[in-house]
Amino acid sequence: MMSSATLSKRARTVGVATAVVAGLALVPTGTALAAPAPAACEMRNNNTVDRLLECVSAEGALEHLEAFQAIADANGDTRAAGTSGYEASVDYVVDTLEAAGWSVSIDEFDFTYVGPSTLTQLTPVHAQYPTGPYTGSGPGDVTAAVTPVDLQLGLGNTSTSGCQATDFTGFPAGDIALIQRGGCNFSIKALNAEAAGAVGVVIFNQGDADTADRQDLIVGTLGGSNVVGIPVVGASYPQGVALAEPGSTANVFVPEPESRPQKNVIAEKTGVNDDNVVMAGAHLDSVQAGPGINDNGSGSAALLELAQSISKLEPQNTIRLAWWGAEEAGLIGSEEYVAELSQDERDRIALYLNFDMVASPNYIFMVYDGDESGWTAPTGVPIPDGSIQIEDLFERYYTSVGEPYDDAQFSGRSDYDAFIRVGIPAGGLFTGAEVVKTEEQQLIWGGVADESYDQCYHRACDTIGNANLHALDVNADAVALAVLAYSYSTESVNGVPGVNVPGGLNLPEAAGPEGTIGGNAGGLDPDLVHDHDHGPLAAE
Repeated sequence: MMSSATLSKRARTVGVATAVVAGLALVPTGTALAAPAPAACEMRNNNTVDRLLECVSAEGALEHLEAFQAIADANGDTRAAGTSGYEASVDYVVDTLEAAGWSVSIDEFDFTYVGPSTLTQLTPVHAQYPTGPYTGSGPGDVTAAVTPVDLQLGLGNTSTSGCQATDFTGFPAGDIALIQRGGCNFSIKALNAEAAGAVGVVIFNQGDADTADRQDLIVGTLGGSNVVGIPVVGASYPQGVALAEPGSTANVFVPEPESRPQKNVIAEKTGVNDDNVVMAGAHLDSVQAGPGINDNGSGSAALLELAQSISKLEPQNTIRLAWWGAEEAGLIGSEEYVAELSQDERDRIALYLNFDMVASPNYIFMVYDGDESGWTAPTGVPIPDGSIQIEDLFERYYTSVGEPYDDAQFSGRSDYDAFIRVGIPAGGLFTGAEVVKTEEQQLIWGGVADESYDQCYHRACDTIGNANLHALDVNADAVALAVLAYSYSTESVNGVPGVNVPGGLNLPEAAGPEGTIGGNAGGLDPDLVHDHDHGPLAAE
């Protein structure tokens, strides 16, 4: 997963502290405002909260989402790393930023691209199934008998298929191992299968519940590059059941990897204090299966809308925005970016804000849980000093506009992972992935109970119709407010004094999280069974 980067055009300047000073009270969402025309917004200095939030809108972000959709439409319905759709997305972001007057650089890193894979059942039925390679899979084109490994079929199952070497006792070397999701990391399952002599692996969804996230196609990560030397692909639960039939044979194909260097886009606006950098980012790539409009066109679009709206700002602290490549392949772009920084460059970064999926169609509003009030961070995931203060700012913003919110586990499951591992404070927003919304959450946030926050997560249907504009509107403002506040002062986060926000930043005390997440941590808990796992601790 962590290839070595080859190019660095990074000017690292750090420092971020949240000065919460007297002044302006935010206007609750839904209150009518006489928004200036877009042209006026681009020409004026939006240096106060009210001026900036007048200009940042869901409609503005939607224009960028429409552009991402058009790019996917013209490039095989995907914007995945290594594809022409991603390259066109990079060009669009660069052109938009340069037109807004930002200083833009390209940060290139090594990337191993694995193209589309296939899974074909040959007997007792003949069918080709939608699939994809697990990150860390080996290449291969194998045709063989399919041997099920310790499967538990049916609703309510507690599968631990493939988690123990003893699950493969008597496994016929040279067969394809059919393994069910559940109980342990995908990597453990694949490594056990390879050790038992399997020539290929199919990992299918668990089917323990009658919900899309437990029934549909899953394609995950083995937690790194070249984890196994045999091909590993995904399947849905019904496809796994079909492949488990006696006499089943199949063909599994994962193409040879190709070297296709990829790009992060870095935009910078120099501040008075160029040694104190406020950094915010979103990943630009989609999965191969679809255009990635919510995941993560939504975060990318919110940052672009902000960048256009503060084009005339003269900040106290340097602002650096990033659009990351190859997040879906294992957080590679952000990990390589941070790995190449000198210690002095890292020390200049005051904080990092992450925006990954901020417009889920069946959303709830969530803030990364820096104070661990709702969730303990996974073992080995650090929470740098200052992260709690970032969480507090987002919570106070939601309270100020009358929006209830909850905790998402501070799990390092997105691009902030690289930053927190070198001691940089971080925070961010999330509106949910494949986890199912509860009835209690429906009463608070609306939407549909017993359906995923995003039923199109990592699927072809993550199109322009998959973004919730209310969630996008609220969160685009949250992104804008946080970056603006920290561009003036990061004192509350890293102790570096700044200046007061013009007009003030008067936010109420946080109302507190709703406490509705129950056992799913918003889809970010690596100790639970889900597939929003891109980092080095990737869990099944």
